[in-house]
Amino acid sequence: MSAWESQLKKPRVLILADDCNPDWPSLPVVGYKYALSLAKFCDVTIATHVRNRENIEKDPHSKGVDFHYVDNEYVAKPIHRFSTWIRGGGKVAWSLAMIFQYPTYLAFEWEVWKTFKHALRSGEFDLVHRITPMSPTMPSYIAGKSPVPFVIGPLNGNLDWPKEFRSEQTREKERARVLRDFYKYLPYSSATYRNVALILAAFDHTARDLPDGASSKVVSFPEVGFDPEWFDETDRKPAFFGDGPYNFAFVGRLVPYKVPEVAVCAFCESDILAEHKLHIVGDGPERARLEAIVEQTGRSDSVIFHGWIDQKDVGQFFRSVDGFVFPSIRELGAGVVVEAMASGCVNFVTNYGAPGDLVSEDRGFRIELNTLDEMVAGYQHAMEEAVTNPADQLSKANSAVEYATDCFTWDRKAALTVPYYEDLIAGRSITDRRDYS
Repeated sequence: MSAWESQLKKPRVLILADDCNPDWPSLPVVGYKYALSLAKFCDVTIATHVRNRENIEKDPHSKGVDFHYVDNEYVAKPIHRFSTWIRGGGKVAWSLAMIFQYPTYLAFEWEVWKTFKHALRSGEFDLVHRITPMSPTMPSYIAGKSPVPFVIGPLNGNLDWPKEFRSEQTREKERARVLRDFYKYLPYSSATYRNVALILAAFDHTARDLPDGASSKVVSFPEVGFDPEWFDETDRKPAFFGDGPYNFAFVGRLVPYKVPEVAVCAFCESDILAEHKLHIVGDGPERARLEAIVEQTGRSDSVIFHGWIDQKDVGQFFRSVDGFVFPSIRELGAGVVVEAMASGCVNFVTNYGAPGDLVSEDRGFRIELNTLDEMVAGYQHAMEEAVTNPADQLSKANSAVEYATDCFTWDRKAALTVPYYEDLIAGRSITDRRDYS
């Protein structure tokens, strides 16, 4: 093969994406969108769990993409049932959930290895890229066996619980968090980071958590992105210029660590915000408590609980509101913040973890992490400023749209990944090319 032909050849990539589903929010849709965009630039085979098959095959965007469905239900089903029972449901105790996922995921990669080991050994793939799971605590069975370069990430994790919110940690049933560092001693963990060729890490706190010797393989690469078909500022309905209600919105699971009560209390306790609206999209164990707060403050007419809406409809909802209020105090990825920015919303976020990194002062409001009462006061002040100084809001929204569009469409992120693939295949050293500031 000539040098010219070699340059034209697309990388042949086996993608591991256990969580990969177009209709499920958070990690599954992130895995799906990233993998599908990589398929536009590379020759890919996507290995994913059989539970995703129905939704993938009914999505027209998946046509022509080679998916391989892995069935490890002989392990996954009984462990999932036991995990759900011991956690008291599927919405809390995520550290405990990750512990139970360990044998399930190893079984997933074992099944992938049985299917593709001959193809890998015979040179049918140039490299392997594990997209999901994204936790650095989850080791890989294949990393230590692959005869071609193994890429892992984007990884995200290792964000400590703020000391000001220990009660929320208890309500979140996150006592198992103290066991987290033991992942480094699990079977296959050291082999994973010893043999991996490239680690995409979302944030510095994630990179610092990795085992010794891994730092030379790490590049900065946030995992979040958005689909411009679903999220853009076209035909935005609100145009707040001080002559109507400002529509605030919280979108997410109603669970303790997202502290939706900060948004609710900040809104309901303000006389200045009395003529405006707060929309709550999502559901979870905190909903009854939030509804009680609204009723006690007499703001039932101005706080609207919408429950869940389909992922594909979130973009349309964002275009119908002015501001996205997201006080989460332990947000690892915050893809919803990027989606809100792309849709032209002004963002109100806690300056901790991913949201604080994504939202600079010219793209929204960053409220400092503090006690619950101090955060309520901080969010209230920012929300009041938004309605009393409407002229500044358009500039913030436009800046957010430009930032999201330049950096975080899935196709853009896939295109930025390919040069890394090419360097690995050619045996060149890896340099960190990314700038998401």
